[in-house]
Amino acid sequence: MRKGFLLLAALSGFMAVALGAFGAHGLKNVTTPEMIAIFNLGVEYQFYHTFALIAVAFSGHWLRSRLIDWAGYLFIAGIGLFSGSLYLYALVGSKWTGPITPLGGGCFLLGWLFIALAVWRNRVVELND
Repeated sequence: MRKGFLLLAALSGFMAVALGAFGAHGLKNVTTPEMIAIFNLGVEYQFYHTFALIAVAFSGHWLRSRLIDWAGYLFIAGIGLFSGSLYLYALVGSKWTGPITPLGGGCFLLGWLFIALAVWRNRVVELND
């Protein structure tokens, strides 16, 4: 098991729940519905990739590849860049974060591609092995 990824997934999950609650309750009277939707998109993608980090953490039981580790790093970077830039934009209206968001999306895409490459290039360890 990749313990560090599991720890980061747990912390990311905690933060996603806290930020989701803040977005649902704390932003109602502070910003526009459009900004709340942008904030919630950041929460959504953080959740998706928190679950991806959990999969990365446990994938060592079935798949051994450094590409999996790189996928985990890319998911972490993607959460920070994609979700983080959306949070900043929604909270403070920082338009300079606009170019950062696609970089985070690119990290997400590369992470998924690295998992696909790892599966394609390596023999998956069966549970009976």
